[in-house]
Amino acid sequence: MTAPVIVSLIPEKLMRPKMLEGLRALGDVLFEPDPLSGFQSERAAEARILVGAHNMQVKKPLLDRFPELEMTADYGVGFDGYELAEFARRGIALSNTPDVLSRDVADFGFALLLSLTRRTAEADAFVRAGRWPNEDFGLGRRIFGKRIGIAGLGRIGSVLAQRAAAFEMEVGYTARHEKPVPYKRFADMKSLAEWADFLVVVIPGSPETHHLVNAEVLDALGPQGMLVNIARGALVDTEALIKALREGRIAGAALDVFEHEPHVETELLGMKNVVLAPHIASGTFETRDDMADLLLENVRAFLEGKPLVTRVPGSYTE
Repeated sequence: MTAPVIVSLIPEKLMRPKMLEGLRALGDVLFEPDPLSGFQSERAAEARILVGAHNMQVKKPLLDRFPELEMTADYGVGFDGYELAEFARRGIALSNTPDVLSRDVADFGFALLLSLTRRTAEADAFVRAGRWPNEDFGLGRRIFGKRIGIAGLGRIGSVLAQRAAAFEMEVGYTARHEKPVPYKRFADMKSLAEWADFLVVVIPGSPETHHLVNAEVLDALGPQGMLVNIARGALVDTEALIKALREGRIAGAALDVFEHEPHVETELLGMKNVVLAPHIASGTFETRDDMADLLLENVRAFLEGKPLVTRVPGSYTE
């Protein structure tokens, strides 16, 4: 039996060894770093399986290059760059890797919040610059006993709420439907921001959630409020955020995701009340290997004619 052709949009040098070895055990793996510009291998057109990542655009022009494609495995939770209607029309299976990264992403959300409130990144730079003997560093802000507003109480948001409880914080949230939890639910983002000391964004990215955090929400958060975004950059109106930070209408922001990443606006780079990270909330060795395991489980299930372990809703009907 001929081994299936598997095309990876993730460069070989960036792929975890476990995933690379697992994929090679299942088929012939080809790497196409710039597929829209042409393929290095003629066999790419024979691909039955495509491997992508959460930050990629997998839409009709790209799918047109794979006439034999039957399955796509997304190495990540987010799939806002995938054209689901086109997947459904072509009958292409689509999987992702939810759940396995929820705890690490939630932990990183708290790492950002603590870095912002306790100024840990600033403190490190202060000491390294030799300023401690001659200057007073100043004070930070506590988080225990404060109000944390979690925008989106899904897998990651639920873990974030558990972590917040351990910090003796009062938890509020927004969600499409009320959850069976002991936290206060708010009808919209503005009312949550008005209530919260810290607003943490964990809502999935979609056209409907574009710029959900806008100038009105930031004004509701107020001059003592702080924003943390560990979801998608497009959820926050970047220009409105920069203006609010510059004018002191909010106290600070911690961002792991950006509207035009990997580009980060110059204004943000120069602000002391902003903590920046290069989209690494799920970036631990353990989680990335767990994601690889789940991706491989989905590929094996597909090749064995079984239902996908974590099928993306709306991609196709089994």
